[in-house]
Amino acid sequence: MNRDNTIGFGIGFLTGAVVGGVIALLFAPRSGKETRQLIKDKAVETRDNVKDFASETVEKIKEGVSEANQRGQAAIHALKN
Repeated sequence: MNRDNTIGFGIGFLTGAVVGGVIALLFAPRSGKETRQLIKDKAVETRDNVKDFASETVEKIKEGVSEANQRGQAAIHALKN
């Protein structure tokens, strides 16, 4: 899979996980207080997962840009010689 597909899959996966989790929590036989706490906990967990995913994606993009820059510099150097 290319990077665009990977990013799209990751976003779709996270969105599906969040929606599924909220639906499961809302239909679970718990008190309102327990449900609110579970939603809060899941929201924090999801936020952390999104931050991790975003950080990993940024690092992959930086690596790709660096690699492209190195290849470009090598091509320029080869053309000069």
